[in-house]
Amino acid sequence: MSDAKHLPDLTGRVALVTGAGGLIGGGIADRFAAAGAAVVAHYRHDEKSARALVTRIGDAGGRALAVQADLTEESQCRRLVETAADWRGGLDALVHSAGIQPVKSLAEMSVEDWREMYEANTTSAFSCTRAAAPLLAARGGGSITHIASIEGTMATPGHAHYCASKAALLMFARSAALEHGAAGIRVNTVSPGLIDRPGLAGDWPDGVRRWSEAAPLGRLGRPEDIGNACVFLASDAASWITGTNLVVDGGVSARPTW
Repeated sequence: MSDAKHLPDLTGRVALVTGAGGLIGGGIADRFAAAGAAVVAHYRHDEKSARALVTRIGDAGGRALAVQADLTEESQCRRLVETAADWRGGLDALVHSAGIQPVKSLAEMSVEDWREMYEANTTSAFSCTRAAAPLLAARGGGSITHIASIEGTMATPGHAHYCASKAALLMFARSAALEHGAAGIRVNTVSPGLIDRPGLAGDWPDGVRRWSEAAPLGRLGRPEDIGNACVFLASDAASWITGTNLVVDGGVSARPTW
């Protein structure tokens, strides 16, 4: 866990982060732990990364639990959320970061590709939200944050199914905010821009250069940038924020395309 002096205090709260075996999900889980929350770190395939995350949080004095689930199965979404709530007697925040991002042109794309994307990125969000809402309501309310993308509003070649799934996620979250607000549940999305990873500059030097030049803040994002946004949305500082999309992209979306 990195420095927490600028984070809201989430001590005593329990947060479930899906996709915590991945780069962004792991960064989100780290920041929740740094803010004092007990963190349930979901993973589907990458048990090694999830276990390493739990160990890292524990070594820093935090509390974390790794749980495996296939979120394309509704029953497993329900089991995951119930496990998270049972662990420490309740659930206060869900951050749904799990998803996929394969690249394929429309000419190459099959109906199966399309359905796989929606199952992983959108239906999983629906199922996790359905499972979490009554448990959050039992605590008097809570926060649900879905990780969308700036590609939910900006088309990208080879990403038609991904862009469409994230656009659907934006509207799903707004609809859920309307329906769950009376129970004190706030539902928002965070839309990341390009997040750096080890080796990215070597794999895609031209893209990294162009992004850095286009971003007003002059750099790629880091996983903790997304984690910080999610911690804020789960905190009391965001108690009157729901149904909104927080873009975290270094200002790239502000640049005109003409």
